[in-house]
Amino acid sequence: MGFFNKLKSSLTKTRKSFTEKIEQLVIGYADINDECLDELEEILISADVGVHTTMKLMDDVRSGIKKKEINSPQDLHPFLIKHISTILSSGENSPAAALTGPTVILVIGVNGVGKTTTIGKLAKYYKNENKSVILAAADTFRAAAIDQLQIWGKRANVDVIAHGEGADPAAVVFDAVKAAISRQTDILIIDTAGRLHTKTNLMDELNKMYRVIKREIPAAPHETLLVLDATTGQNAIHQAELFTKAAPISGVILTKLDGTAKGGVVVGIKEALSMPVKWIGVGEGEDDLQPFNAEEFAAALFEK
Repeated sequence: MGFFNKLKSSLTKTRKSFTEKIEQLVIGYADINDECLDELEEILISADVGVHTTMKLMDDVRSGIKKKEINSPQDLHPFLIKHISTILSSGENSPAAALTGPTVILVIGVNGVGKTTTIGKLAKYYKNENKSVILAAADTFRAAAIDQLQIWGKRANVDVIAHGEGADPAAVVFDAVKAAISRQTDILIIDTAGRLHTKTNLMDELNKMYRVIKREIPAAPHETLLVLDATTGQNAIHQAELFTKAAPISGVILTKLDGTAKGGVVVGIKEALSMPVKWIGVGEGEDDLQPFNAEEFAAALFEK
C-alpha cells in the first residue's frame, strides 16, 4: 500500500465525522438558513477543527453567501474544500535542512505522545534517504526512554549517543553534537525530556541545550519539532500553545492519525497557531511517518 492510500485509510474515521456529515447536511437542506449554518458549525467543532478555525470558516461561508459564491447547500462542500485546502497549503511545510554540516533536529513533547518512537521512525526515514544519522538520548530522566531509543537505533542501524539515567541532558547533547561534527553526519536528532509542560524548569533545560548546540553549530538547531497525539484533539492544540511559550517551535509532528476521528486538528493547528505540520504518522509501522504534504492530505480528507 502506497503512503497516499495509507493516509486515505487513516483518515477514514475523520471523514465519517467530518466530510460525510457535511455531505449529509447538504442533502438534508433545500436552502441555506440559520439552522443549516448552526449544524455546519457543530460539524466543524466536533471534527476538532477548533473554535478559532471554525469561526473563521463560518465567517468565510457567510461572506461567500453574501458574494453569491454560495447559492445553495450543494455549494457548501466545494467551498469548504477550497478554503480548508488553502489553510493547509499556507506557509512552509517542508522539513528544514542545514546548508552545511549536520542538520540538528530537537524533538520535544509530553510523555505518552509517542515521541521516542517517532524519533526512531524519523531516523529510519532519513536512513532510507541515504542520510547518515545520529540519535542523542537527552531524555535522561527515564531509563526506559534511553533503552527505547537504543532499540530504535539498532532497528534503523544508526548510532545512539547516551549517558546513564539522571545524567545532565546538556552533556549528552554536547557529546552528540561533537560526534556529529567529527563524523560528518547528515542528521542529528535529539530526544528531550517529555516532562509535562506545566513544569517551569523545562524552559531552563531547553535553553541550556540550545546554548550547547549553538556554541558548536551557530545556525542550529535547524528544527525544533513538537510531537502531538492527534487522538487528543483540542488538547493537542492546547499543548502546542503552551510549548510555544517554552521553546521556538518550528513545526509539529502529528502522530496516531490512523486511530482518531479528530484529524481535523491538523487544520486547527495550521490556522489557529500558524504552525506548520511537518510530519504525520499514520500507523505503527517503521515507514508510517512521512513529511506532511498539504495537497495529499486535503485530497485524502475529502476523497470519497
